[in-house]
Amino acid sequence: MRDEFADVARRALYERGYSIRAAARTLNYDPAFLSRVLNGRQRASPRLARALDDLLGTGGALVGTLPGEDDRARLARGTANPSRLDGGTVDAIAGVLAAYRRLDDTMPPRSVIPAVLAQTKEVMRLLKGARGPHRDRLAETASEFVQFAGWLFAQERQDREAVRLLGEAVELADDTGNGTLAAQALNFRGYLARQQGSAQGVARWYSAAAFTPGAHPAQRLGDLLQAAAGLAELGSRDDALRLVEHAERLTDEAAALPPPDTAYWLTPEFNRLNMGLASLGLGRYADAVDHITAGLSGLPEELRSAPWTGEHRAALRRAQEAR
Repeated sequence: MRDEFADVARRALYERGYSIRAAARTLNYDPAFLSRVLNGRQRASPRLARALDDLLGTGGALVGTLPGEDDRARLARGTANPSRLDGGTVDAIAGVLAAYRRLDDTMPPRSVIPAVLAQTKEVMRLLKGARGPHRDRLAETASEFVQFAGWLFAQERQDREAVRLLGEAVELADDTGNGTLAAQALNFRGYLARQQGSAQGVARWYSAAAFTPGAHPAQRLGDLLQAAAGLAELGSRDDALRLVEHAERLTDEAAALPPPDTAYWLTPEFNRLNMGLASLGLGRYADAVDHITAGLSGLPEELRSAPWTGEHRAALRRAQEAR
């Protein structure tokens, strides 16, 4: 797989308003050296990656996109000979994906998309030639990569590409029978429908996600609440209330389990945000304020300013104005 560290680090610096020269001065690095690294002519060291993480406030995610020597060797072997894929290679790919997901929590999607697309293409190419006992797990990782790329495009409102990628992610998840991955891709379709202002799409896609076989209870809980918000907006109040009641019955079961890896953010605190959206749709404005406020304050500190929290803050303002 290609090393996309230079591209993503350079874009992250730009988003934070740093030139290469200014970053070098702040970090006490030679500007010529930093320029070579950020233009892909010299490999970054973990020390430099950590320094950039500290400068940009990316919480170690940049270091995570930089595989260590052992992982680089595994990835090179796997890329050269996909039919002899081993578990360590799949672990290394999953680790890179996890790092990009953390970057999405701190950086605008546009700064991550080029690197994620390049990595996704590499993973899909590897999957085509993969054989043996680790292929299914690689297929799940590929589905998650494609799903994540679709999510990034959805945030950027490049809707056609988002729909294409999320549809492909569902197919890959179905091929391996992974309900949590399929449900999450459908959830992102619901998110896109909400950005498009389509209450019907919100109700449809979140309902599909909630009732996907194999979905995690925390996914089902959140999806039911968001489907309820769509139904409430359509005027189907009784149906919306039934979904809210269904979601409430899942609360204890969802809280007793760790969130699925593909939706690591689905804590009880996060689902307060979803309850807030449902309450807002139902006209329960005081409840919406309470839930969204609690949900935002319950997020880990590094997520509280994530780009995707913008719609929840906007919903909170609407609820505050309406109550």
